[in-house]
Amino acid sequence: MSSPTVPRETASVHHLPNARPVLQPDNPGVPLDQAAVARVRVNLSAVERRAATLPTRRTVKKEWQAAWLVKAIQCIDLTTLSGDDTRGRVERLCAKARQPLRADLKQSLGLADRRVTVAAVCVYHRFVAAAKEALAGSGIPVAAVSTAFPAGLAPFETRLAEVEASVAAGAEEIDIVITREHVLNGDWPALYDEVKAFKAACGPAHMKTILGTGDLQTLRNVGRASMVAMMAGTDFIKTSTGKESVNATLPVALVMVRAIRAYRVATGHVVGFKPAGGISTAKVAMAYQFMMKEELGNDWLEPALFRFGASSLLADIERQLEYFITGRYASFDHHAMA
Repeated sequence: MSSPTVPRETASVHHLPNARPVLQPDNPGVPLDQAAVARVRVNLSAVERRAATLPTRRTVKKEWQAAWLVKAIQCIDLTTLSGDDTRGRVERLCAKARQPLRADLKQSLGLADRRVTVAAVCVYHRFVAAAKEALAGSGIPVAAVSTAFPAGLAPFETRLAEVEASVAAGAEEIDIVITREHVLNGDWPALYDEVKAFKAACGPAHMKTILGTGDLQTLRNVGRASMVAMMAGTDFIKTSTGKESVNATLPVALVMVRAIRAYRVATGHVVGFKPAGGISTAKVAMAYQFMMKEELGNDWLEPALFRFGASSLLADIERQLEYFITGRYASFDHHAMA
């Protein structure tokens, strides 16, 4: 398959277009079709070969690369999910979310008059109110991890109540975790009912379903779990919590985005994608962007349908942009870390 050409709108950082109408998640869900789930197959060697080409088959340099990286910033769910999180850390995270690029870098990139922010700030339920206060007036949504993140093994009623509490506190996006046991046992009705109940509890908030792909053992399980979550009405499917021993990988992501494409062909419904965990360099982030463009199209390069779950990624992107401007790499501590 020939490599698609780089879109003209990314040819110059100085001429990044204003926001254009893009697709939004639109997935009311469909009845569970276990026959369709059973038909999901994955050719492991073919997936691995395709994934291996993603970082190499498309090359963008100089201002084109800078433009892709600015777009990557706009797709980041800037995240802090540590046991030692504090209100102060969350407030600093939100300040960085408002201005992810230093003012001098924006000026040098010709973006001084453009609004550049991350897509969302992702925190535990405890810090939803603090994040809402810190982001007031910015238009940046707060995402809350929920349902006993990261393991998802609390009683069902407890997990459901946590979703409702986070929505009541003002979270506009909810990242839920599934019970991996349902996938490992092939209990698709149980997985479907669980995700469907969480979606109902989210009300007006968008829901991202974390599959915990590092725990699912096979790519076929990843494909089938993706399909069931979409049938149950999730707005996004997400790879990982970031706490598994193996988090986002390109082969896993490829299986998931092809499930999104197959689901849209079958139902007409639009679902987003969020890789998370282990994405810490600009080079890796761009490989995911290339995959989204080639597999799903330009609409999946926008934050409405594509997110990175990350924190340290932003620092490396800033370093790469500073190198583009100055020809020199700065140390990581030269850039404000969220």
